[in-house]
Amino acid sequence: MRIFTKLSAPLCLLFVFLCLKTTFSSSIHASSFSTRHLCPHEEALALLQFKTSFSINYTIPFPDYPDYCADHFYTKPNYSKIESWKEGIDCCSWDGVSCDNVTGHVIALNLSCSFLSGTFPSNGTLFFLRNLQSINLALNDFRLSKIPSKISQFTRLKHLDISYSGFSGQVPEEIAHLPKLVSLNLSNFELILETTTLRNLVHNLSEVRELVLSGVNMASVNPRFFMNLSSSLTTLDLLESALRGNFPNSIFCFPNLKNFYLSGNSNLTIDLPSSNWSSPLQYLFLSVMDCGRRLPESIGDLKSLQFLGLECNLEGSIPASIGNLRQLTGLYLYSNNLSGQIPSSLANLTQLTVIDLSFNQFSGPIPFHASSLIGKIPNCLPKSLSVLNLQANYFDGNIAFGFPEGCGLRNLNFHGNQMDGLLPRSLVNCSLLEVLDVGNNSIEDTFPHWLESLPNLQVLVLRSNKFHGSVQSTKESPSFPKLRVLDLSSNYFVGALPVRYIENFNAMMDPHKDGGSPEYMMLSMRIDSYQYSVVVTWKGFDYELQKILTIFSTIHLSNNKFEGEIPDVIGKLSSLKGLNLSHNNLTGHIPPSLGNLTNLEWLDLSSNELAGKIPDELVSLTQLSVLNLSNNHLVGHIPQGNQFNTFGNGSYEGNLGLYGIPLSKSCDGIGTPVTSFQEKDELWRFGWRVVVLGYGCGVVFGLLMGYLVFRTGKPKWFVSLFDGRPSQSGRKMRKARRLVQRRS
Repeated sequence: MRIFTKLSAPLCLLFVFLCLKTTFSSSIHASSFSTRHLCPHEEALALLQFKTSFSINYTIPFPDYPDYCADHFYTKPNYSKIESWKEGIDCCSWDGVSCDNVTGHVIALNLSCSFLSGTFPSNGTLFFLRNLQSINLALNDFRLSKIPSKISQFTRLKHLDISYSGFSGQVPEEIAHLPKLVSLNLSNFELILETTTLRNLVHNLSEVRELVLSGVNMASVNPRFFMNLSSSLTTLDLLESALRGNFPNSIFCFPNLKNFYLSGNSNLTIDLPSSNWSSPLQYLFLSVMDCGRRLPESIGDLKSLQFLGLECNLEGSIPASIGNLRQLTGLYLYSNNLSGQIPSSLANLTQLTVIDLSFNQFSGPIPFHASSLIGKIPNCLPKSLSVLNLQANYFDGNIAFGFPEGCGLRNLNFHGNQMDGLLPRSLVNCSLLEVLDVGNNSIEDTFPHWLESLPNLQVLVLRSNKFHGSVQSTKESPSFPKLRVLDLSSNYFVGALPVRYIENFNAMMDPHKDGGSPEYMMLSMRIDSYQYSVVVTWKGFDYELQKILTIFSTIHLSNNKFEGEIPDVIGKLSSLKGLNLSHNNLTGHIPPSLGNLTNLEWLDLSSNELAGKIPDELVSLTQLSVLNLSNNHLVGHIPQGNQFNTFGNGSYEGNLGLYGIPLSKSCDGIGTPVTSFQEKDELWRFGWRVVVLGYGCGVVFGLLMGYLVFRTGKPKWFVSLFDGRPSQSGRKMRKARRLVQRRS
């Protein structure tokens, strides 16, 4: 006890000393911490003055889709970073501003996607910030401002990104006077880079690792200048830069090159090397250009490759060595002239997310079966695979592979091949599937009712096959709730229209408000996005929609053997853009409920057995640009008003009981009603009609012809021009006119 008493005093003194020391140190640290975060007053004022140069415009359109900034730059939607810039608050705490931890000087400015709009000041206060090491002004709107020559004053700058920010004109030579630059992104379709500036840029930027000049016009530049870039280069992006001539393939020998993008230079050629590829290459994208004739066997040497995109007139077959690319996640070899069979070595590529081999000349059976891709049935497709696009080739045989449980497919496209047999029932395992297009094949099967359980299916195209039987649903539960595009045309379906399915097309009942930026169906990936496409018949013509709007809805059931009446429930599909029920055996009346389809642009009910009058409610379809009711048994007066005033004879021909505009047209385009052929005194009225028509085309000619018809009813060839039986040349003229109207 005494020992404790003796020691307690010194211990207490020691404890007090340590506490005081800790408190003093913490105080100094806190003081230092707060001091180092206060930016100099003059730099804060410079930023505030810079802020006044711009307004905030949230309507600036960003590339591809409205969430571009949120997805690629992790910014809040409809938020400008300069909103946080306020006097009296330490500028180091402002959004987009970074300061040196010791001096407090502003060293980084990131205003990407800040919705800035206005002319960029060429002599503004921004140039007072001489300590800046990083500037990012990407994706704003500087209204075609010139890049200020004063940019050379940022001698400490390491990172500069002014991509897609509205700059225009020639890139100033002063930009080559930034010797410490590590990354430079000038991507913009309004900029021009001359040879002298590029030569100096390449010569002076000895430390550059990332050079991105996508969209910059370099038509006058010799591509060989890029060979003088630093060997430390990791990224070279020259997309759509108007380069021409031969690009040296020694670029593939750069020891650190990981990302190389050269697409969209249609007058440029580069030969893929037979050896000596840059081993760390991860992303290679060459399209809309010429890259030699064959895909070399040496492609298999790129063991680090993750993305391979080649659309450059390649011929021959895919080399078996492609199976060495074990890290590959995206394989894009579409729109070439590749032929033969796909090598079984693709079985090694278990990381693939996208396979797009569309628009080639591949033949034989689809190779994804037990002996090739990913093992044995039913586990023959990797679960990582989201897109399989084999459209427009010559594949034949059955779709002889299974889809495993947990299948990750979102887009499956076999359109335009020679496939036959049945649709594999294992597709029900692909619960994420959004697009299924097997159109234009020879598949012989009944309607795949089992697909109705797929909760995310939005596009279903079975057109031009040998599907048969009824399409009626046998289930009470909701089916196809997200379906927006349904094309069953040119098959052998029979029975009534699928009322129960139509009642559950909830996605087509959403009237989608107009306005805002368009959104498209796509698969978002780390460096890019894959946009879905589909072939549809639109206003009488086949189109490949290379982008599918999320508000696009259409039903195409033509060229089958459907019968019965058109159900009223179709009138609830208020977002429909196109409806084609032509060339069936439909009977009854046209339902007035179709007048509720206020977004409808195309309606084709031709070549059925429809009777009765054309509902007046259809006049409310103010978006309608193509109407075809021909070759039915319709009667009565043709409704007038709105779009109905624009339709020609072809919309109604083959309905002998119809009358009214436009079944008779004057040459000045003003229609006059056609009266019944059974009415008396037809010749009298007809003669005076010719007089009136002739007045618009030529008084003398009209009076003469009217007189002849009035007096004699001759010549018969002239009367036949107007008696409802047009000559062959008249039909040709109307067809040509309709063709022009549709194209316009």
